[in-house]
Amino acid sequence: MKLICIGRNYAAHIDELNNERPEEPVVFIKPDSAVLPKEQDFYIPGFSNDVHYEVEVLVKIKKVGKHIAERYAHKYYDEVGLGIDFTARDLQSKLKEKGLPWEKAKGFDGAAVIGRWVPKEKYPNLNQLRFELKKNGEVVQSGDTGLMLWKVDELIAYVSTFFMLKKGDVIFTGTPAGVGKVASNDYLSGTIEGEELFAITVR
Repeated sequence: MKLICIGRNYAAHIDELNNERPEEPVVFIKPDSAVLPKEQDFYIPGFSNDVHYEVEVLVKIKKVGKHIAERYAHKYYDEVGLGIDFTARDLQSKLKEKGLPWEKAKGFDGAAVIGRWVPKEKYPNLNQLRFELKKNGEVVQSGDTGLMLWKVDELIAYVSTFFMLKKGDVIFTGTPAGVGKVASNDYLSGTIEGEELFAITVR
């Protein structure tokens, strides 16, 4: 199992971090050890003073595929979910300044929240999904997959030219604007079309 993450897939998020708009998807990997175990709280790691939440729509790959054509990409997943790509922003900034990889800031233990999976048939159009993240009951991120620079099937086709996709792999499709810092005792919950798919406490 691998976690394939897409960066800079929403224009407003690119702007809020003053990043350059990419000409093709930005791809990075989280190890499977980054997955936060079910029913476990998220613990802020001691090496960071600025961990940010980033809510993202997820898809789970159901069969092996390589060089997948975009028109066939929908055959490679049948479940959709919601999760958080936790990011040690202070560490990431230092690494980016030196032109170094982001893994330490993105792939640490517990840095990937994966919520409950839902059959994709439940949603009439995956390219028009509304999703939200609440922190302590207040909406802090509100997104719509219609605003993605690259849609799910495009991402699957693109990623599969570099990495063989295997059953159980998860694709994090990018975060909208509104990312922010977490603090101890924060309560985070995420919804797709109003249905809660995860809720965690920060320690």
